[in-house]
Amino acid sequence: MTLKQVSSYAAGTWIKPGKGASRIDSAITGQPLAEAGNDTLDVQAMLAYARDIGGPALRALSFHDRARMLKALAQALSDHKQALYELSFDTGATRKDHQFDIDGGIGTMFVFASKGRRELPDGQVYLDGEVEQLSRNGTFLGQHICTPLQGVAIHINAYNFPVWGMLEKLAPTLLAGVPAIVKPATSSCYVTEQAVRVMLDSGILPDGALQLVSGGLGDMLDHLGAQDVVSFTGSATTALHLRQIPAIVRNAVRFVAEQDSLNASILGPDAVPGSPEFDLFITEAHREMTTKAGQKCTAIRRILAPEPLTQAVIEALSARLASTTIGDPRLEATDMGALISTAQKADVLAKADLIGQEADRVFGDPHEHTGAFLSPLLFHCPDPDRAQHVHDTEAFGPVSTIMGYRDLDHVVALANRGGGSLVTSLITNDPEVATHVVQGCAAWNGRIYINNRQSMQDSTGHGAPLPHMVHGGPGRAGGGEELGGVRGVKHYMQRTAIQASPEILSAIGKTWVPGAPEVTGPAHPFTRHFDDLDIGETLHTASREVTLEDIEHFAQFTGDTFYAHMDDAAAKRNPFFPGRVAHGYLLLSFAAGLFVQPDEGPVLANTGLDNLRFMQPVSAGDSIKVRLSVKKKTRRNADYGEVRWHVTLSNQKDETVAEYELLTMNAC
Repeated sequence: MTLKQVSSYAAGTWIKPGKGASRIDSAITGQPLAEAGNDTLDVQAMLAYARDIGGPALRALSFHDRARMLKALAQALSDHKQALYELSFDTGATRKDHQFDIDGGIGTMFVFASKGRRELPDGQVYLDGEVEQLSRNGTFLGQHICTPLQGVAIHINAYNFPVWGMLEKLAPTLLAGVPAIVKPATSSCYVTEQAVRVMLDSGILPDGALQLVSGGLGDMLDHLGAQDVVSFTGSATTALHLRQIPAIVRNAVRFVAEQDSLNASILGPDAVPGSPEFDLFITEAHREMTTKAGQKCTAIRRILAPEPLTQAVIEALSARLASTTIGDPRLEATDMGALISTAQKADVLAKADLIGQEADRVFGDPHEHTGAFLSPLLFHCPDPDRAQHVHDTEAFGPVSTIMGYRDLDHVVALANRGGGSLVTSLITNDPEVATHVVQGCAAWNGRIYINNRQSMQDSTGHGAPLPHMVHGGPGRAGGGEELGGVRGVKHYMQRTAIQASPEILSAIGKTWVPGAPEVTGPAHPFTRHFDDLDIGETLHTASREVTLEDIEHFAQFTGDTFYAHMDDAAAKRNPFFPGRVAHGYLLLSFAAGLFVQPDEGPVLANTGLDNLRFMQPVSAGDSIKVRLSVKKKTRRNADYGEVRWHVTLSNQKDETVAEYELLTMNAC
């Protein structure tokens, strides 16, 4: 049989396995399938290719350019996912497992592409937070910004998710503008290699943006510097070894780890047999034990139920496990495939033996299946307070332990015995139970998943990290964070405090700051197209007096007869008002009347306003005027873009009475 040659992509060249190559066996048959690895890779050339070629090319693109790039890559992968499915069967994954890994990874990339367009600027600098006024007169300001690191991200991934594990790291990295070198686990690297080939063959990526190591990294990590990042998924033992590499310690290399996790799932005391919550709990536990044959970092390892309900849980879950069909993952009828290898099966059984010292096996036979196939093993620990192995030993397979709890304080203590988890789930329909558990467990978890009859139809499941939310956890789980939308992108950027004048801050952030020079346009700004408007282009309007008749008419017309607008004596008793005052929304309406250009033109729509504040009351007889400035521009497509206007209302004394940001869509 000819073995598949799994290549690396290094410094622009595909390199076949060579000296030091490892054999990879099929999880289904145990027969040799492929070989990967080459000890002669020039790791310093790879690092230089990323830093000197890939990095500058990515940084030259805007966040929106990179977001469009991610969307195109996700589409290319989606067009080729059937080939990825076929390869993945040999990892032991079933057709349903492909949805978690391949479809989930592609979906994650689509989400980051969307968030990049909606939440990041169409530029190279991300403004992190609001402007800080550092001087009394506003001429010296502060602004936190984020810019791409100028090094390379090394992604070291686990075997269980050869596609999702790569893409959930790669998407925020590329969106940040940082090149990546991906190192998948050797046992499933042939699937990752195919996904990388699809992306590289698409021609979408700049040279140097993505490289692949199939096999060992050699001494690559010894050559990392302060601008580089290591993002690792795997065991706590390996993470500890990598963290201690001298170059990583000496150069304070960013190290993001997602590692072992003794995740718990809690059955609320209200979720009795016969309730929707009890059935949901059994469904979640069964799914987490059998999906990917339990080889998930988020799988449920500890099942916590009220002591009177433990036997009911054992019986219901055992019945579900008994109906699970284990076998060839290529068959439609198969519910659970194989572990990645017979070596992994041996490791799982060794860990299960440790758990068995403190717990009784109530379902499953470790000797029922041959090869890398393994029956789900369910244990019951009668004394979880004295037990230790059930709280610190992760059998990375279809193994879970049920234990009883006395009350909510007890279950919080048991859940936290895991020493830090990626996720704890709680199935309850009682808000007070949910509040108690969250307050007690949140500090020990990266995510708390709460589900009940209201959300069960739309929820994604205990074991499904979402790109919108943080994935990681404290303590044993590694102390790192991935995903989380823009939070994940910022892992690959440097936050820098900029202190400067308004003009300088406006230039750096491509966002007008009050106090920066104003630009006088050649015509009313509402008559000018998106591309013609300049940042800082400003319109100053004439004044308009606000009369008592205006206030009373607005009150009657809208129905807003709040006493501060209608009763002078009552208004004077209010510490905020000198007497009857104008409605805030009357002022906004008058402001629009002052700055709007009524003719048909490039302003297509008013899409909202942000950050509205009323700073000073306006009384009858006062007058208001408006300053309208182009704060920021964001192109949405070839036809139109969003203009964010800074709007200031001031009175006859030039005192600011209100300010807000107006959003319009302008034709290009």
